[in-house]
Amino acid sequence: MPIQTTSKIWHNGNLIPWEKANIHVMSHVIHYGSSVFEGIRCYGQPSGAAVFRLPEHMQRLLDSAKIYRMPLPYSLDQLSSAVVDLVEANGVAPCYIRPIAFRGYGEIGVNPKHVPVEVYMANFPWGKYVAGDAADVCISSWQRLAPNTMPSLAKAGGNYLNSQLIRMEADANGYVEGIALDVNGYLSEGSGENLFLVRNGVLYTTPLANSVLSGITRDSVLTLARHFGIPVVEQAMPRELLYIADEVFFTGTAAEVTPIRSVDRIIVADGNPGPITKQLADEFFGIANGLRPDRYGWLTPVNVNAEQPVTA
Repeated sequence: MPIQTTSKIWHNGNLIPWEKANIHVMSHVIHYGSSVFEGIRCYGQPSGAAVFRLPEHMQRLLDSAKIYRMPLPYSLDQLSSAVVDLVEANGVAPCYIRPIAFRGYGEIGVNPKHVPVEVYMANFPWGKYVAGDAADVCISSWQRLAPNTMPSLAKAGGNYLNSQLIRMEADANGYVEGIALDVNGYLSEGSGENLFLVRNGVLYTTPLANSVLSGITRDSVLTLARHFGIPVVEQAMPRELLYIADEVFFTGTAAEVTPIRSVDRIIVADGNPGPITKQLADEFFGIANGLRPDRYGWLTPVNVNAEQPVTA
């Protein structure tokens, strides 16, 4: 999906022209993957637009940077305000927002101790991440990282080399996405999505211990499920549980709530989104789009005139 450019990008406290947001080829991040980033959505509202769970995303960016000993010279409030300023300056909503912090130009060695940290934020129109009404997926031959290799709680650029292998293999084999197992052979997550399944009215998801990202949308769905009184279990699960599940779906900022139609060409139930998936998706999109009450305070308003939703 090509990027649709906007006018301004936020860089270290200033709004600069999109085409001026460049880095040197010898920057540390290019050679060693030393970046942490976020993906955030701003949704159209009946009377404008709002960013979904902005403080939680910015806190995760700060957490990711701390794990990698990457000092960010901005507070949670400053980062959140910068996102609002950027979206309002570009006047584009709904949109996808990409904050990224990385080690820039300074030294070429692996040790980044004296390398400056750069912070950029961009926003641009972006529609559906997973094409179609439901996804046909496979179990990947690539495992997720072991917990003592690279920290899965950090949303770090280097981790997504693993994600690229999962996604490219799935695509080469005719699937829209792959699901990775963890180092112990239990279900982990997709290349960029958390995983949920339903069996006998119980909602199951993989725990954070299974090398999964602490997803903001994952947390939102768990919150909604508990609000509706749906039993929730976070536990290690074998891959074959997907084959006999009543419902399976992905969550993520890009994927939002995406039903899964088949796994390894085994149809999930009758192949249609199930009632729990629909209930959770309807509530999620209802809140995000301002059509249902924001009972959890998830929305940060921005002053732009919302455009029609972009379609993939």
